[in-house]
Amino acid sequence: MSILSADAAETRALQALAWLAGNEELLPVFMGATGVGQDDLRQQAGSVEFLASVLDFLLMDDAWVMACCDALNLPYDGLMQARAALPGGAQIHWT
Repeated sequence: MSILSADAAETRALQALAWLAGNEELLPVFMGATGVGQDDLRQQAGSVEFLASVLDFLLMDDAWVMACCDALNLPYDGLMQARAALPGGAQIHWT
């Protein structure tokens, strides 16, 4: 897995947010799960923490990952790469 810069990861997360915002079936699921409204989507789009939460949400389901990556022309690990490069995305090794 390649390492993304923080800027590249943020750009990729913004692209994922734009894809999610245009998905009429999945957007209400995200909004219901997170409690955000339409105004929050616009206001929080510049927040790295919010973008990380968008990626966390999408990474919960392989079908969502695949659909988003297909639409954005990314490899299937592209969202995971972006999440790893954003704050709180480092994998914890317990051993």
